[in-house]
Amino acid sequence: MPLELHFGAEDLLRIRFAISPLCETHEALRTLRRTDRHDYHLPWLRRMRERTAGLDPSPLWLFMPSSRPGYTPDFLGRPPDAPLADFAAELARLRATDPALARAEMAKSLACTPGAADSPRGRAALADPARAVQELADVTERAWEALLAPDWPRLRALLEAEIAYRSRQLASGGLRRLFADLHPRVSWSDAGTLTVRTRTDFAQLQDLDGRGVLLLPSVFVWPDVISGFDPPWQPTVIYPARGIGGLWQEPTGGPALARLLGGNRAAVLTALDAPATTSALAHRLGLAASSVSAHLSVLRDAGLLTSRRHGHQVLYERTPLGLALLGGG
Repeated sequence: MPLELHFGAEDLLRIRFAISPLCETHEALRTLRRTDRHDYHLPWLRRMRERTAGLDPSPLWLFMPSSRPGYTPDFLGRPPDAPLADFAAELARLRATDPALARAEMAKSLACTPGAADSPRGRAALADPARAVQELADVTERAWEALLAPDWPRLRALLEAEIAYRSRQLASGGLRRLFADLHPRVSWSDAGTLTVRTRTDFAQLQDLDGRGVLLLPSVFVWPDVISGFDPPWQPTVIYPARGIGGLWQEPTGGPALARLLGGNRAAVLTALDAPATTSALAHRLGLAASSVSAHLSVLRDAGLLTSRRHGHQVLYERTPLGLALLGGG
């Protein structure tokens, strides 16, 4: 059923993008048991079998309905304040949730699943919401370490490339261009309404009242698009990022890539298995910094790399296209 978000003049000035490692952690957990999400993530899922052997996500799954549309407490993945959120900071915000707010949202979530509120775990959460919040945060932290932390540089590079692409669309064609291919179930009306057709079984209308909208790309949410967050949270649309088809392909490189790009340029692309500076790459590859800088510029102009400033340094990372090229995809 559709969710209609009505924009006013202030809301048009408060459209923003962000990346949330905490949100991605919860979506990764959902993906473990949502078979309709598995197609793009089979290599990752195979690796997760060993990592998740000692992980018990059941306290979180209680509040994540999977077989039917439902409500997940907003406090578990509240919209991040920063464009690139830090997991530790997001986890601290989760731990600091007001118990009264947590109880209200947990009760709303449990009501979506028959019998959940009367289950031993459901009764315990409602009886002691402060303790439940800490337990849910503990499970989230363990899930992050097991599922996402080792791969986060790769995921972050894809999500940053997605935001760069959407920002160019917004700059060149406004909101109509931005929302044209965000997701098949997302549409924009020139009357100022964003319609999101989610898995919920009821229709909703929301006047944004100056809160704007947060657009949160996700590696794991495909094929869904998720929206919600009642006040006090900023309305958020979580949508699938482009490029997930080549995300888990391992770099192959080899002679074919060298013939395509040239030996040194292929070596630079292959060496970027984590974000790195020009000087670090030059030292690793035994090349002159000026040569590496020239190769990085060409690769970035071709859409194979992206760069971002971190303090006084500029870090280079592969884009989804660069990952796909290395994987032979």
